[in-house]
Amino acid sequence: MSFCCGASMVGTKGTLKHYRTQVHNVPLLVCPVCQRIEVHYRVENEYEILAEYAHGDGATEIDFQDYVMEDEDTIFENCVSRESEDPLEIVKRQIDISLDLLTVAKQIGDEKWQGELKRRLAVMSQRRSRLQHNKS
Repeated sequence: MSFCCGASMVGTKGTLKHYRTQVHNVPLLVCPVCQRIEVHYRVENEYEILAEYAHGDGATEIDFQDYVMEDEDTIFENCVSRESEDPLEIVKRQIDISLDLLTVAKQIGDEKWQGELKRRLAVMSQRRSRLQHNKS
């Protein structure tokens, strides 16, 4: 499981640009709080090698899936959430986790951590409100 801002990152696939080459269907991890994106650690080395070779060959676009045969379920098995799930459910799950962590932070008296968790909860609460508003 990967974390950013203390939140568990969401597994997805997307397109990354490496110089002039677009690499499609790259397994990614996205932070639901700050929207930071990183290549999934299980395929990070493969991505770097493939992107460098494609750039060196002058390719403008390549599909990651054509070269790396790792199963999607295997790659994302350690993710708490996947982008294919209901976004509202993902945010609710993240809020629940953050509330649990806030309880721990209060019990151990870590005020800095409490502040970080409260800021994260504020961001996710706003996102939950927008998602609920969009559903109605």
